[in-house]
Amino acid sequence: MIEYIKGQLDDLTPTQATVEASGVGYALLVSLNTYSAVQGKKDVKLYVYEAIREDAHLLYGFATKQERELFTLLVSVNGVGGQTARMILSAFTPAELAGIIQNEDVRSLKSVKGIGPKAAQRIILDLRDKVMGILADGGGAAEAGGGQPVANKAVVDEAVSALTVLGFPPAPTHKVVMQLIRQQPDATVEELIKQGLKLL
Repeated sequence: MIEYIKGQLDDLTPTQATVEASGVGYALLVSLNTYSAVQGKKDVKLYVYEAIREDAHLLYGFATKQERELFTLLVSVNGVGGQTARMILSAFTPAELAGIIQNEDVRSLKSVKGIGPKAAQRIILDLRDKVMGILADGGGAAEAGGGQPVANKAVVDEAVSALTVLGFPPAPTHKVVMQLIRQQPDATVEELIKQGLKLL
């Protein structure tokens, strides 16, 4: 089992980080929180969750142990897979998510694509007692360092690309992102994705 991968950040998108360690490049699926935390860094340490299936061997990477712990808890809930768990952790910081579960805030959880009322209630019921320790730790919220606004087109393209990778159809995604960038011309990629997740 891989506990963490420490090495040079070779490539980074809002959904994937490639870390080179001892001459091997590891592709790690990341949440928006982790993307924000490692953006602009040369050397990184990502805590790993391995998802081994018959048809795939996926590595998920997290900037903090708390975020990985929340991910592990989320995928333990019946009906919540790695992709859905990653979307939840892209919509909320670990501290926010722990608070939402603790406060039984079904409405906030339902705002994430793929989470209906029953799934939201199941997550809250299964994890309410388990997230108390994460809340006590301060949730390990990733610092939103980096994320400096760049040329609008590059920001739009990256946001649309990330949301498409997360499973949204390209045409409506582009429309929503364009609408958001018109309202907030200085929005960063992370901000566009976070808001896009709630609108799509």
